[in-house]
Amino acid sequence: MRNRVAAWLGGLVVLVLSAGLATAQPALETESYTIPSADPGIGLYIRNKHPAGVTAFAPDKILLYVHGATYPSETAFDLPLNGLSMMDYIARQGFDVYLVDVRGYGGSTRPAAMDAPAADNPPFATTADAVRDVGAAVEHILQRRHVAKLDLMGWSWGTATMGAYAAQHNDKVSRLVLYAPMWLFEAPPLIGGGDKLGAYRTVSREAAKERWLKGVPAGKQADLIPPGWFDQWANATWATDPTAAKTGLLRAPNGVVADVRAYWMAGKPYYDPADIRVPTLLIHAEWDADLPSYQARAYFAKLTHTPYKRFVELGEGTHTIIMEKNRMQFFREVMAFLTEPDPQALQ
Repeated sequence: MRNRVAAWLGGLVVLVLSAGLATAQPALETESYTIPSADPGIGLYIRNKHPAGVTAFAPDKILLYVHGATYPSETAFDLPLNGLSMMDYIARQGFDVYLVDVRGYGGSTRPAAMDAPAADNPPFATTADAVRDVGAAVEHILQRRHVAKLDLMGWSWGTATMGAYAAQHNDKVSRLVLYAPMWLFEAPPLIGGGDKLGAYRTVSREAAKERWLKGVPAGKQADLIPPGWFDQWANATWATDPTAAKTGLLRAPNGVVADVRAYWMAGKPYYDPADIRVPTLLIHAEWDADLPSYQARAYFAKLTHTPYKRFVELGEGTHTIIMEKNRMQFFREVMAFLTEPDPQALQ
């Protein structure tokens, strides 16, 4: 009996110590700045977070994230919902984490066309532009940290950006995470419509929430987004557009919509996933109406030259699961992929 009590007390001590360690989060350093793009006059917004006092990182401990078609990187990837952003979560596990905004988004340069009526100019910020902008961010980070490669993560249209970049520059990529991968459409997408495209489109908060909940069963909508989270995201996102306070509308470049029509809706992929030759994770949620599951499955089948690949589909989540009640499942699956030993090295 005495031995059992001692063992139980010892276990209790371990539990208490473990709980203490779990709550002792490392301090993070945050830096926000702009870098030049590959094109004159275009500055790119960068944010970096990493454990305080650390300046040297292995290539597989450096991650760059890029956003999707409509909203900037910071207000999803680094939005402190319930006091924690995904960027925080990754940085606290010893990573040097970066995000970048493509031209026309967030804190990056907004071309003059954005201040004219949309119909006065053609679409801008195409996938080719985005790949160049990501390339500039990658080169900046590699030089800053004196490494030869890093991890990449893209969301939605950002998967086309990161996928195309990786296909062209496998030697600079350690691992690739594609969140809600974009591939060929079997039905018209939720954004873009069929009208003639101007330089940009505008989005209201009401339209953004309607799109967010598209495809979610009626009985599941009420508790999908915890109270206050949508408003916190919308307030932060609309604040990145200098004209939104007056108009109530967020402007988003139409280059992506032009590319969707020219490539993804026309059955002509912008790039070939078979050219990706680095470990790749596809992660998706079952209620994603923007880029449905059939796209992720078709894309996965095209990854024929990766050393290894993985497809994870999470239940009860949408295109925006990164900011929903099941976001921690999403965080953990991404981190499991980024931090695991090379499965092939264990054979």
